[in-house]
Amino acid sequence: GKGWTCFGETVLPRTSLAHIADTPWLSAWAPGHGEDVLPAGTGQPLPKGSLVIMQIHYNLLVGDKPVRAKLVLHTVPASTPLRPMSLALMPAPPDVPCPAGVTGSLCNRATSLADVGQRFGPEAVQFVNTLESICGRNPADPPAGDTTSCTWPVTKAGTVVRVGAHMHLTGRTLQIILNPGSPTQKTLLDVPNYNFDYQRGYTLRTPFSVVPGDKIQVNCTYDPMLHQELPALRNLPPRFVTWGDGST
Repeated sequence: GKGWTCFGETVLPRTSLAHIADTPWLSAWAPGHGEDVLPAGTGQPLPKGSLVIMQIHYNLLVGDKPVRAKLVLHTVPASTPLRPMSLALMPAPPDVPCPAGVTGSLCNRATSLADVGQRFGPEAVQFVNTLESICGRNPADPPAGDTTSCTWPVTKAGTVVRVGAHMHLTGRTLQIILNPGSPTQKTLLDVPNYNFDYQRGYTLRTPFSVVPGDKIQVNCTYDPMLHQELPALRNLPPRFVTWGDGST
C-alpha cells in the first residue's frame, strides 16, 4: 500500500510530543555516513515479531526517477553476549532570522511557522512549540539568532560510545557537552565545519559513563547567508528558519 503515512519523527506508541526522544530507533543514516556498523561488542535488541519502519527523506533536486533503497540487518542470536545499545535524540530548536538586509514574507517567524503547518500539518507546529518548551524557551517568543542550545537530562545510567551531528543545509558548527558549567564538564563532540553532505557518527576513543542527574548540552550554529548561496536553496524565498524536517 502507501506504507507508513506519518511524516517526520513520531512517538511509537503515540503518547505526547514531550516524549520525542522515546521512539525506539534502530539507527539513523545520513549522506556521507557509509554503512552503519555498531561499535564492537554492542548490539541493538530486536525482539521477535518486531515491526521495522524505514523512513527515507527524498527531494526532487535531481529529478523524480525511481530509486532503489534497502536496509540490511546483521543479526545474531539474542543469547549473544553483547552490550545493548540505544539511540538517543537530543535536538535543539533553531530560530534563525533572515540575514540583515534580506526581506520577504517568510522572514516573519509566525508566517514561516504557519507555512510549515500548511505544508506538513498542524502537528509540525505543535512539535516546534513543544521542543521550545522542553528547552526552556517561550514558544510564543523564543530567542532568535544564528545559534541555539538545549540541555537534556540523563535519565538512566549508561555509556556514551558514539555521537553524531545532524543539522540541515545552513548548519555550520555543533558541539555536544557533558555536564556543562560543572567541574566534570567534557566536550564529547566538536564539529567546527559541519557538512550536510558528509554526516557521520563518531565512535569515541574513550567512552564516557553517564548516570541519572548528568546533563548533555547541544549547541548549534547556523549561517543564514547560505540560503542565498547554496544551489539547493538560492532559488527559494528567504525564510525565518524554525525546526522542520525539510533540508532547507
